[in-house]
Amino acid sequence: MEYEEYKQALKELSLSMKKFSAMINTSYATVIKWGKDGRAVPNWVETWLNLYKDKKQLELELEALKDEDCEEYKALAKALQGVLNKDK
Repeated sequence: MEYEEYKQALKELSLSMKKFSAMINTSYATVIKWGKDGRAVPNWVETWLNLYKDKKQLELELEALKDEDCEEYKALAKALQGVLNKDK
């Protein structure tokens, strides 16, 4: 992942580099240097950002279905709970 892709991905997820650094428990100074001056953006960052995007999408879908008492809501709620439990 190149620096511009990295910045754009964070922007699309409404994440500042400061917030992202806190979420991944890495110093802000380190996070802002990725992709600059010959420093590579770590390979895992793209995967993490994609998973975060998927999580946000699941949360939006779940919220949209919240008022509907349906099987789809129950299945999404179960899937999201499984994802959230893995984060702990």
